[in-house]
Amino acid sequence: MGFIMLSEKMNEPLCQQANRELYSSYLYLSMSYYFESIKMEGFAHWMRLQAGEELVHTMKMLDYVAGSGGRARILAVEAPQSDWGSPLQAFQHVWEHERIVTGLIHALVGVAEEEKDGATGQFLEWYEKEQVEEEESSDEVLNLVKAAGEDIAALAAADKKLGERRFRFPRGFEIFPYSGVKQ
Repeated sequence: MGFIMLSEKMNEPLCQQANRELYSSYLYLSMSYYFESIKMEGFAHWMRLQAGEELVHTMKMLDYVAGSGGRARILAVEAPQSDWGSPLQAFQHVWEHERIVTGLIHALVGVAEEEKDGATGQFLEWYEKEQVEEEESSDEVLNLVKAAGEDIAALAAADKKLGERRFRFPRGFEIFPYSGVKQ
């Protein structure tokens, strides 16, 4: 396979998307600490793994830029929200955030098409599939928390269920899970 040099019109949006992926990691890590502060360790664990997954997405994108002859750049990341009124509000935020990210990925695919950059378009197919999974997952979790409502026992059961989440990070991207959850 031949070496391709990314155009600046493709390089910059990829770095910007990597920034949005890193922001997602920050957001979910912030949510993890929010849940820890309200003693919902299963929710905190789920968010911590989600933060790690988003960090992998960031590195994967920047690795692609660097490996394609582009200039991978780390951009400033805005501070995420740090407090939510309830678990439901936090998971509603996750659901909304993932839909925004899907739109950003679709826009990036559009740039690849405009640039006639088939290699980047093919690379972005992974992100498109990943966003389908992210939206399904956020929808499932949001519905679980909605169903629990304000019922303390039901919220505790949802917290326990989300604490069972497992994720195997790709080799080279290992992140330790939230230490408060028993393995």
